[in-house]
Amino acid sequence: MSYELKALIAATDLLNVVAAEVPVARVARLEQGLALIPMTNRLFDALHESEGLVEAGFESFPGGFGRRLGAWSQAGPIAYVEADYFGGRGVQQAAVWVDGKIDLGPLRTDEDDPRPDEGSPISQALRRLGAQRPYGHDEFEAVGLGRQRSSEGWAVR
Repeated sequence: MSYELKALIAATDLLNVVAAEVPVARVARLEQGLALIPMTNRLFDALHESEGLVEAGFESFPGGFGRRLGAWSQAGPIAYVEADYFGGRGVQQAAVWVDGKIDLGPLRTDEDDPRPDEGSPISQALRRLGAQRPYGHDEFEAVGLGRQRSSEGWAVR
């Protein structure tokens, strides 16, 4: 079974502002006051600046997107995350912007890397956004990122 996610994650109120600025963005609610905007092909095209820099290591990071994340992060922390798994093996990446600059990451784990003691890159980013993990769950599970198996699945919610 596969799992694929490319998304912005932040407080629901902040992502509602982002969606108002970028009309093709679709906000999907998570638990603990967080939400996500999936990085669909339409959103990628709307955000991409041909002269903009691309953050190293990310697969679907539009040119110039870092500047926008920096601007949005003036209103609160915002993360960009990517995960791609098949059969329990895969890659995770995450970064968090706060007050106009990258505050965490970019973090990456590849399929053969041991799980970091601090948790997966996405769990670390969620923790930086204020997510709590109840007993027996990590932040990824606690906010409900497992409810959909793909970015497109979140987009049609």
